[in-house]
Amino acid sequence: MSAPDLSMMDWIAVDWGTSHLRAWAMTGDRPLCHARSGQGMAQLSQDAFEPALLALIGDWLPAGQVTPVLACGMVGSRQGWVEARYRAVPCTPLAGPLVRAPARDGRLCCHIVAGLKQTSPADVIRGEETQIAGFLARNPGWDGVICLPGTHSKWAHISAGEVVSFQSFLTGEIFALLSEQSVLRHTLAGWDAAGFEAGFAQGFERPDRLLARLFGLRAGALLDGLPPDRARAKLSGLLIGAELAAAKPYWLGQTLAVIGADALAQLYARALAGLSVPVSTHDATEMTLAGLDAARALLTETPCET
Repeated sequence: MSAPDLSMMDWIAVDWGTSHLRAWAMTGDRPLCHARSGQGMAQLSQDAFEPALLALIGDWLPAGQVTPVLACGMVGSRQGWVEARYRAVPCTPLAGPLVRAPARDGRLCCHIVAGLKQTSPADVIRGEETQIAGFLARNPGWDGVICLPGTHSKWAHISAGEVVSFQSFLTGEIFALLSEQSVLRHTLAGWDAAGFEAGFAQGFERPDRLLARLFGLRAGALLDGLPPDRARAKLSGLLIGAELAAAKPYWLGQTLAVIGADALAQLYARALAGLSVPVSTHDATEMTLAGLDAARALLTETPCET
């Protein structure tokens, strides 16, 4: 494969989460190349953000030229490079002025997208607002509910181009904790689709039984020979089933879109289809890049030359 022509690069998109840093050299709305590292927010002190970014993209930056960088995610948290304060819903997913990060390297001009907050019930979004903005840029005039599954799954109600309300679920993080650190870790490995379906049905129909069902995975392995692949998939099904039961006020009777990594998005889509909920799926990376591209228009309010 030939090397990308970085002379065509006019900006850099950055998705900076808790555990990973991802960057794309962009020409217009099209990525030229991609790089990533494990230098997420959780591994960095405040003065280490610029060096971590330069270690990843320094070779992309032309000498004697300022390159705009648009970043979203935990990089804008209170523990990040610079805090991009939450904006209160209802509001559009993006708004200016963006927050400029302090940089010593004159080739860098980095602006950070703010997250969203909801005061009652208390909730926050950081990073997903950019994916929502990308989806709305690709689907102007769309109203409905967007589900963003992941470590912390989000359900966002969208109307007239604004995020009206949202709700977060700890589903992905609980799955990781249970499968990697709890007693269940001894009985989980692989994946069995039928196990997911069985777990989802139980989790959705009786979310009040969730904690008992979870321990039942361990007991089933000890006493009934529950295979590890079925147990792991059933764990996922139980948790997602309980999430969808709690999120029913969001998806019932709504136009629904799922934005996420392909395998996880498809898992949610199939579960919702089983509940007779029509849903479209969209790649999280594509929506992130589309959202950061939409954020570039806000740089007219915070130009890199100032």
